[in-house]
Amino acid sequence: MNFKGKVVLVTGASRGIGAAIAQAFAAEGAAVVVNHLSNDAAAADVVANCKAAGGDAWAVKADVGAGPAVHAMVEQTLAEAGRIDVVVNNAFRPYSFDPQRRQLFSELEWRDYQSQFDGAVGGAYNVCQAVLPHFRQRAQGSIVNIVSDLVERPVVPYHDYTTAKSALVGFSRNLAAELGPLGIRVNCVAPGLVYPTQASSATRQEFREAIIAATPLGRIARPEDVAGPVLFLASPWSGFMTGQVLFVDGGLVMR
Repeated sequence: MNFKGKVVLVTGASRGIGAAIAQAFAAEGAAVVVNHLSNDAAAADVVANCKAAGGDAWAVKADVGAGPAVHAMVEQTLAEAGRIDVVVNNAFRPYSFDPQRRQLFSELEWRDYQSQFDGAVGGAYNVCQAVLPHFRQRAQGSIVNIVSDLVERPVVPYHDYTTAKSALVGFSRNLAAELGPLGIRVNCVAPGLVYPTQASSATRQEFREAIIAATPLGRIARPEDVAGPVLFLASPWSGFMTGQVLFVDGGLVMR
């Protein structure tokens, strides 16, 4: 895939899956906006890795949960790069995937759900609101939202997280239906457990081994495993696909 001349905005790109996605786009020649919330040093490392991979990159600090900050980030990108071709909504509220310490439904407050909604759907909403006038003007653009295979197979009932990611799938499909006639595509990538990341660091070895045993491809996803499907959905190779969810979990979910 060749993304030379394309500008890609990746939210939550200073570590983990977001960093792998940013570096994969850069390796295909893209200019990548590395959005991050607070860790300047980590974002600078990702920028350096993107440039070493052969692309261009720069970091922009912005809280995707704050609409004005997101609009400023998009305006800055357009002023500096002149265009945005792809948006990857990867940022989400901090979460710890620990099956033995998860909160049961009876222990959750509505504010726990609301926090995850604000992170998953709210962040994507803010970014899409900011970038869509530009996409509409050009009658093209690709949005890829990162969800989770838990929306289809909640092997561990992380109630608040999975419900928010399920809502993000619905958000994405409604956007796809509305924006398709304008030449704008919206799709999702749904990873299984990805290790190592900050969120999966609390997932104990015995549970990881149980997932491996149940996975047809016999291992847990790495961050770079998620990047390939994202690039596919952002590329002309998937030009007749919109409103889709690609599961990236080694075969745990088969549809």
